[in-house]
This record gives sequence, C-alpha cells and structure tokens, in this order.
Amino acid sequence: MTLHDSRGAAGRLARQQYQSSSDLSPYLRLLLARDPQRALEQRHVIGRVARERTETVGRLTAGEKRAAALARRARKALDDQQVLAARHREQRDEVRRRLGQVEELLASLSTGQLAALAELERTRTAERQEEFLASGALGAPGPARTPTGAGERAVRYAVEQIGKPYEWGAEGPAAYDCSGLTSEAWAAAGTPVPRTSQEQWAELERVPLDRLRPGDLVVYFPEATHVALYLGDGMVVQAPRPGARVKVSPIAANPVLGAVRPDPDGEPLRHYEPPELPEGATEGSDEGYAEAGAPAGPAAAPATSAR
Repeated sequence: MTLHDSRGAAGRLARQQYQSSSDLSPYLRLLLARDPQRALEQRHVIGRVARERTETVGRLTAGEKRAAALARRARKALDDQQVLAARHREQRDEVRRRLGQVEELLASLSTGQLAALAELERTRTAERQEEFLASGALGAPGPARTPTGAGERAVRYAVEQIGKPYEWGAEGPAAYDCSGLTSEAWAAAGTPVPRTSQEQWAELERVPLDRLRPGDLVVYFPEATHVALYLGDGMVVQAPRPGARVKVSPIAANPVLGAVRPDPDGEPLRHYEPPELPEGATEGSDEGYAEAGAPAGPAAAPATSAR
C-alpha cells in the first residue's frame, strides 16, 4: 500500500470514529444490551474493526517513515552530486590551465628546436614499434583479422577525422581529444561506449593483444589515460595531445596497457577493404598522455585528470 493510500485509509478511519462516537464505553453498552449474546458477537466484530484500524494507523506511520527516509537519501544524493560537479569543474579548470602552459612552451620553441624534437620522437617511436612487434605481442603473422560491421563503420569514421586538431574535452566535429574520437567513432557505428579512456578501459570487455581486430580500442599508460582506435597491421588512429592533430600512429608509440572491444558479440566480416588514408595521415606527434592530464614527452606538464 502506498503512502497516499495509507493516508486515505487513515482519513476514512477518522471520519468513521467521528460519525460513530459515543460517550458510552463498549463495556457499558454490553451491560445495557437487550441481547447480551448478540452484543458479544458484535464485540468480535468491533475487535476485528479495531485491529484493522490499528493496522491502518501502523501502515500510515510506516509510510511516513519510508517517505522521510527517501527524502533524506534524495537530499544526500543531491548534495553529493553538487560536490562532485564542483570537483569536476575544479579539475577541468586545472587541466586547462596546465594545457595552456604546455601550449605556451611549445609556442616558445624555435623552428629548429621543434624539428629536432620531432626527429627525436620519430626515432624513439620507431624503436618502440620494432621492439613491440618483435616481442610477438600481436601474435604470429597470419591472415589479417577483419572487423565487424560496426567496427568497420567506427574505423571509417575515425579515418575521416584525420587532420582535425586535438582539443581537450572535444567530441567533434571540428576537434577531438583521444577518448572523444574513440567514443564518437563507435557512436557513429551505432554502439555507444563510455566517454573517457579510463571508463572505456574499466567497462568494456578486455581482449588479448594477439586477438586485436580493426575497431578495437587500444588503451595506454598505467592509469589508462590515453586511448586509440586500432586500424590493423600494427597501426592505430588517435588524437595524441595539444598541438597535434588526429593521425595514424604505430601501436607502440605509447606504452600499451591493453585493449578492449566495444562489440564482443559482433560477427567479423568475411571481406574487408581498409579505408584509404589521406595524404599526411602519419605526420606529426605520436605521443599521448603519460599521466592523468599530462602530455608525454619533453613538453610534459604535471598530472591532473584523464580525458
């Protein structure tokens, strides 16, 4: 019975008591009755009615208590939500401040310094990729795995974004951060996934690296602070960091934590033609976020929060 129903029953009980009120006690009415046996039978009825009335009052009291408890929980949930929202705003502002510092640092470098930095990064990335492939992490050479229909759509969406700038917190269509790109790619494929790299790592089904197929998400760094979309053949498409653009990178450009699959129950396509990459798809910085909110490499800033 709902609180509303209990209150209705209590109201009817009050009206009945008022309408049938008498100054004579039940015992005196029994003594004055012309037919004591009938009066005793009525007493049984009266007793049953009294018990029903007691139950009605009890239900009303319990309903009021439940309503009060629900109200307290609702107020606490609202307070918690407001505290969490304030904390998120503080983290967002701190991340933006630190990213601004990184962008200022990059802008202060000369053309020669930037070129030397880019060459150092390319050399380091090539060494990482060679070592990663030699380890057999992606399994023995064999026929390329094909994506599911949804995976193919996610891959094509991600490839279409190549060349667009990185922007922290962006979800397209003009700019992306790393998880903004992966989440929007899978949303366009008809399979929504969690928004951040850490949520994607925590909530999607894990898949061994030697079982990767196009469309799977490759997650990086111990705190799962970076993510990319697997293209196949040891390559990913990603939005690396501020100052960079969406691009194709070697899978080992950043330290691999593992991989997750948004559509574990999907059936791989029998035939798959990878999308054609635009000119310059592999140009630019490959290094993503090493810590929560901190770009990797020489331009790293202090840690804040994941994208």
